[in-house]
Amino acid sequence: MDFTFTEEQQAAAEAARAVFSGVAPDAVPSPALVPGAVADDIDRPLWARLAGGDLLSLTLAPEHGGAGLDPIALCLVLRESAKVLARVPLLETCAVATAVDRYGDRGLAAELLPRVGRGELVLTVGANGRTGHEPAELAVTARPDGARGNGESGGTGSGTGTEDGEAGWVLDGVQSGVPWAGVSDLIAVPAHTDDGRAVVALVRRGREGVTVAEQVSTNGELLGEVRLDAVRVTGRELIDAPDAWEWLRALLTTGTCALALGLGEAVLAMTSAYTGKREQFGFPVATFQAVAVQAADRYIDLRAMEVTLWQAAWRISAGGAGELPTAADVAVAKIWASDGVRRVVQTAQHLHGGFGADTDYPLHRFHAWAKQIELSLGPAAAHEEALGDLLAAHPVD
Repeated sequence: MDFTFTEEQQAAAEAARAVFSGVAPDAVPSPALVPGAVADDIDRPLWARLAGGDLLSLTLAPEHGGAGLDPIALCLVLRESAKVLARVPLLETCAVATAVDRYGDRGLAAELLPRVGRGELVLTVGANGRTGHEPAELAVTARPDGARGNGESGGTGSGTGTEDGEAGWVLDGVQSGVPWAGVSDLIAVPAHTDDGRAVVALVRRGREGVTVAEQVSTNGELLGEVRLDAVRVTGRELIDAPDAWEWLRALLTTGTCALALGLGEAVLAMTSAYTGKREQFGFPVATFQAVAVQAADRYIDLRAMEVTLWQAAWRISAGGAGELPTAADVAVAKIWASDGVRRVVQTAQHLHGGFGADTDYPLHRFHAWAKQIELSLGPAAAHEEALGDLLAAHPVD
């Protein structure tokens, strides 16, 4: 395999490193020291710098002010963001915007996407369903506006329509654990229709019938429970392409793997620096075989996380047929990301000794973020089950 990045992809990574170079992982209160969220908003100055560096529009088409790059470039930027625990919805905003560009109504894309690139809009997505243990699209129903309440269809989009006369849809249900839901302008909500199709609705947070209840994540950041009670959206605000939600979910999952890789690399570098200067019996502990072997094992984890990440990102970018669907590569990447990042931070805690739990030292923050990333969009066990189902359905020689 040749994982050489293009000049454009390398330039995106370099631009990201420059933007994130001044970000301090401990710029907000420690999640170990506050009972609720560590802050009530995203890092707005950083968000503005990302927009100024054209990093919010990397994957958007040039007609919308974007660079037209692929998900690999986005993953390179996400990798850098995780090294400093950047408190911005970079993955969610870029993934939803890219899905709108790829599958959405052309008029809506022209209206929204230039504003996304300028940092004027924050987007997020509900990908956890009601409990986090079910397909997210099953937690919300989408029926044509005017359909009867008993679930009978009433048409394929015809009905009373929306206030501007355009045929629309009505959404009911709950999405839990939605990142930054309380400060996002637009929430992408997966839903299912009466005939079992998965669709994605773009819902403005302030729309009638939308209620956002505050939740707090493992790393102390704000999540939201988004409740939809007869929420109406226009036809152009609903993406009903057959594979739109599957593609968006794959991109979100692969982006989460990029976050895990960047965080793990930062933690291993932190551990290397600490064990290289911490002495026992007159020698740096890094020279002890037991320490070196554990660090080497974690390095191997990171390399496995990296190769499976780029394989998944490449499959999403290139499309095309393979022996297994793209979902299989995404599942393999998430299995390695979830298990690998957990092992990296656990080893780091062990090799740091008491410093690992010191709230004046940043490692405990990385541990909390790692746990959040490990479980986001499904732990390793869930993806192992999904991979098993794919292998059973697509036998390979």
